[in-house]
Amino acid sequence: MKSRTFVDTITIRLEAGAGGNGCRSFRREKYVPLGGPDGGDGGKGGDCILVADRDTDSLLRFFFQPEQHAERGEHGRGKQQTGHSGKDLVLNVPCGTEIWASEGTQQLGELLRHGDRLVVAKGGEGGLGNIHFKTSTHQAPTEITEGTPGETAQLRLELKLVADVGLIGFPNAGKSSLLAAITDAHPKIAAYPFTTLNPILGTLVRNEWTRIRVVDIPGLIEDAHQGVGLGQAFLRHIERAPLLVFVIDMAGTDGRSPVDDYRNLRHELKCYRADLLKRPCLVVANKMDIPEAADQLKVFRRKTRAKVMPISAFTGEGLDTFTSALFDLCEQHRELLPSRL
Repeated sequence: MKSRTFVDTITIRLEAGAGGNGCRSFRREKYVPLGGPDGGDGGKGGDCILVADRDTDSLLRFFFQPEQHAERGEHGRGKQQTGHSGKDLVLNVPCGTEIWASEGTQQLGELLRHGDRLVVAKGGEGGLGNIHFKTSTHQAPTEITEGTPGETAQLRLELKLVADVGLIGFPNAGKSSLLAAITDAHPKIAAYPFTTLNPILGTLVRNEWTRIRVVDIPGLIEDAHQGVGLGQAFLRHIERAPLLVFVIDMAGTDGRSPVDDYRNLRHELKCYRADLLKRPCLVVANKMDIPEAADQLKVFRRKTRAKVMPISAFTGEGLDTFTSALFDLCEQHRELLPSRL
């Protein structure tokens, strides 16, 4: 993702096109003084369609254009010509977008795979031309019908990023540095907390046929599951990441306890959605280039009994072993991966 404003929830209003009106027309030909009706029908109004697009990473476009409409159908013409249908309004959204009625109580659909489509508002039907009203006793009808209005959709779009692996950690644990070191992502990196303010996607490539998508979730804080620090807004992006990586600051920066951080991260996930802890995961001990980290790692292993991989995103120590283990984990659970859909 690019470092720009990130929008993952938005309320929009889409209006499909009205149908064109039927035409009132009579044949006007030489030597045919009493030509009958020949008014054509109106064209159908354009639909409003949402399409999942892998190259779209945010709902930002709707922030600037929350109301949009499709074209109305063209009116019918003489000589029984039907008006052209209105052009559909086709809007790209990121893969992983959920579509809800604006009040948020009814889910209308979700677009997970590239190319998934959902018609959210149907265009109106074209009106009838006067040719339809001719009868044996009514040879010169002037009646027509107008096109029907298009549907209007008041929608709430919610984006839950589709990734194979989610990086989870507290602020300044080095998740962004890790993502930048192993993928094509270029997140903002600095030696202070809350550098990452938006979820960031990167792709880890082994070869032409093997690649996985990794999402860096902004640093969580305690009680994130209750919405503290926009925690719930960030945590929902983990929901579609079937594999997790806990990134622990093993140097204990700013007096933090790696053991407490690990336990608190698991607690936040459990409180948000208990089933998240059942997902396959890896635990990495980051910042092993800092001298204090070695002793902290011994304590961490003794107290948590977690299988932890020592790495340094800064120096590259252990990254080859980590990425190899990550690919192996993905291979073991390939049926879960969105990238395999």
